[in-house]
Amino acid sequence: MDDGDQGGPFEGVRVLELAQWVFVPVAGALLADWGADVVRIEHPTTGDPYRGLVSQGILSAHNGVNTSYQLANRGKRGIALDVASAAGREVVYRLVEDADVFLTNFRPATLERLGFGADELRRRNERLVYARGHGFGVRGPDADSPGYDASAFWARGGMAHVLTPPVLDQPVNQRGAFGDRSGGMSLAFGIAAALLRRSRTGKGSTVDVSLLATAMWILSSDVVAALQGSQPRARWDRAESANPLVNTYRTSDGRHIQLVFLQGDRYWPDFCRLVDRPDLLADERFADLPTRAANGADCVAELDAEFAKRTYAEWCDLLAGIDAPWAPVQAVEELLEDPQVVANGYVSPVDNEGGPAFSLPSVPVQFDERPPPLRRGPEHGEHTEAVLLEHGYTWDDIADLQRDGVIP
Repeated sequence: MDDGDQGGPFEGVRVLELAQWVFVPVAGALLADWGADVVRIEHPTTGDPYRGLVSQGILSAHNGVNTSYQLANRGKRGIALDVASAAGREVVYRLVEDADVFLTNFRPATLERLGFGADELRRRNERLVYARGHGFGVRGPDADSPGYDASAFWARGGMAHVLTPPVLDQPVNQRGAFGDRSGGMSLAFGIAAALLRRSRTGKGSTVDVSLLATAMWILSSDVVAALQGSQPRARWDRAESANPLVNTYRTSDGRHIQLVFLQGDRYWPDFCRLVDRPDLLADERFADLPTRAANGADCVAELDAEFAKRTYAEWCDLLAGIDAPWAPVQAVEELLEDPQVVANGYVSPVDNEGGPAFSLPSVPVQFDERPPPLRRGPEHGEHTEAVLLEHGYTWDDIADLQRDGVIP
């Protein structure tokens, strides 16, 4: 986490993770970034199905590294265990006894069938924080339904509807794991709060985050508008803006600049002087926020013509001279060399222990102005024997578990 004088904020916290895919594993990765000892459980033969997307051609590997899997599982240790067997369940129970957090995205009925419900695990460890991520919440008719972010977050959560232009016949597709990573951050926050509460009460809590609720939180402005009787939808006609100074403008070489002059009357004079357009500053149609709103189409047209006079690079250089909120509309690949991204360590190299070099986006939360060091995720079952030995199993016990197919 830092220069070695002290560990991360979650150093000493032990997390047992029984989860697959992205949503909940991302929460575990964030806790591991911050110093927690996260032990994830995978099936002894098939492993996490997320690993298999590379072999199916859905995800790609870079220099032999499955970076998508690494992003969700960096910094963890991994064991391979048949949790459906009686001996496997006993292993989980033993690991739970000294765990601080049990982290899962298995469905409620599955967890109860396996004997891993909240009441059962907390009977063995009353201080346990039981954290679960799910598609639709723990109550209601769909509580036990499968939910991925494209279904529970993007489709059912209103995202696709709001962000699809009305001219399209089909909703736009979301980006990969768009809701999963947002939900994972919320789940990590909930776990942190539960650990704080436990430090005061001595007892664990159950933490729940759903992809559906995550979408509603991100769309809170639209949800509030709907509560007031409107039908929210993203604004697609730039000329209808109530504030033409909060808009995107196309440059002469086909790039775009985003203006965010929410305090239009504060920034409009400086902008007009910057572009040497005193006529715009003197134009009564654009004198203040109400008149610019009333003449929005005219104002947008004037700015469209003005932005078309300069290239993207020229606009970036020019706007650097004004103390106002604006941004270039960048491609993702441009982010990698963005001076702010580089200066703040928002993309960091991963300690791959001598393996191929690769980097990943860092956790967006920093402590003491430093990003955490990133460590690679575990190979399938890599730490099985070490973790079992730490929890009192002997080599003979391990041999028995291997013989019975409980561990590989």
